[in-house]
Amino acid sequence: MRIAIAQINCTVGDITGNAVKILSAAKQAKQAGAQLVITPELALSGYPPADLLLRETFCQACNNALADLVEAIDDITLVVGYPSFQEGKLYNAASVIQRGKIIHTYYKRILNQAPFFNESYYFDTGTESRVFELDGVKFGIAICADFWLSNSLLAADCSDLDILLVLSASAYRINKQASRYQITRQFIEQIGISIIHTNLVGGQDELVFDGASFAMNRQGELTHQLGEFVETIELIDIQNNQPIKTKLAAQQLPIASIYQALCLGVKDYIRKNSFPGALLGLSGGVDSALTLAIAVDALGANKVKAVMMPSQYTADISLEDANEMAELLGVKLFECSIQTLFDQFLSNIESDFQILSDSTPPNTMPENLQARIRGTLLMALSNHSGSIVLTTGNKSEMAVGYCTLYGDMAGGFAVLKDISKTLVYALCEYRNQINRVIPERIIQRAPSAELRLNQTDQDNLPPYEILDAIIEAYVEKNYSPAEIIALNYSEADVNKVVHLIHRNEYKRRQSPPGVRITHCDFGTTWHYPITSSYKVWSTQSEMNKIDGT
Repeated sequence: MRIAIAQINCTVGDITGNAVKILSAAKQAKQAGAQLVITPELALSGYPPADLLLRETFCQACNNALADLVEAIDDITLVVGYPSFQEGKLYNAASVIQRGKIIHTYYKRILNQAPFFNESYYFDTGTESRVFELDGVKFGIAICADFWLSNSLLAADCSDLDILLVLSASAYRINKQASRYQITRQFIEQIGISIIHTNLVGGQDELVFDGASFAMNRQGELTHQLGEFVETIELIDIQNNQPIKTKLAAQQLPIASIYQALCLGVKDYIRKNSFPGALLGLSGGVDSALTLAIAVDALGANKVKAVMMPSQYTADISLEDANEMAELLGVKLFECSIQTLFDQFLSNIESDFQILSDSTPPNTMPENLQARIRGTLLMALSNHSGSIVLTTGNKSEMAVGYCTLYGDMAGGFAVLKDISKTLVYALCEYRNQINRVIPERIIQRAPSAELRLNQTDQDNLPPYEILDAIIEAYVEKNYSPAEIIALNYSEADVNKVVHLIHRNEYKRRQSPPGVRITHCDFGTTWHYPITSSYKVWSTQSEMNKIDGT
């Protein structure tokens, strides 16, 4: 027999559009000779539907669309994921449709507790396994966390199966596919059956689903691997009740996957929210350069506009590099000096508030004012054109608060929100390996906000390789300050960075959404209070002083 994996890009709430996409995949699979087609988790509603599930009309619309699908399916078996409202209970369900009838329905038994979608808040828990037979092959069904989080529960149900079908909406993060392989092989070693994974693809708010669906035979060998970040239908031929191994494409490097995740996140956020295009402030620095490259690769140069807003502190080489990059990418670049506006603001502030007198100590107000002038201009252009402003700040800056509320944080989507500064450089180098679009001088220059004379980012911060390592250890690995210091980082640096991370929570709460690519981003998985007197950054030596030891 032949099975088709429908790795499709569904949109949350577009129930009619998702149903059309599912039906189209079924027809395409049928024409290719498939007897069975599998769709991802909650393909009919899109994932994650969140509080839409609290709307009775939404759940009813899903049931109506399912009924239409059932009538339309003929001469092929379809496994489809959807929210099912039955007798006052709501389930994360997958139904097997055959010849105009639902022959089996499975309810997800292990509900995902991930911070970005707490399924137990919305769904009731299923209690039974489901097995169906097709052309002499016995199939079981699992939905995402059923497999990834509770192999032991499944094990008892799979001893008589030939193939387990896993319907997933598993979001991308760095090296996620390697862990999927590992868990699948461990299960196969235990049970000795074949596994076919079908995963969602596409961007949904902060999340990006990478697809990368795959199949393994009962020997734990990878037989099929679908592409990352692309919609596709893959055919799997079954012989002796297991998938026949095919030639596998070479796997791409993690840096390539990260770049594609960012591109897809930008593309789908703008497309699914019906923005006509994007615009951003191009400074001649590395962050805005990478953001522009991603935007153009995601949307096309005709849908992206860049604005250069120099001041007296902007270096000539910044202007030169920004112009060169715009030419390389074929993007229209507007130039608008903020100097007159900046001088007028300062003059009014000094005359009206008397806060710029010689006796006033130096502060960051003039620097932040420049950023806010630029943010205001970009938002005005956004209002005029309808295009969304892409912010250009990275995770390192967001972590320690080196960003300006209503200034460089102003915008609708933060492309690099989960990308550290060191990863920004690596992504720039990767993109230039495809073809040169980022002038080399942008990558080689010492990073600077150019908000005062001779300014560099490292004036008040540790070198980025140290800063990013501390942030990764504390935020993504949940190490304590003492554990980070034990890795040979200075106590002063660790204390400062951890203190800044917590001190600037109020800024991050006001930042736009951005693509998640790490285990812990500042959007979906980091949940610390803004107001807190607990000194998380106390090191062991400081605690000893407090305790008197």
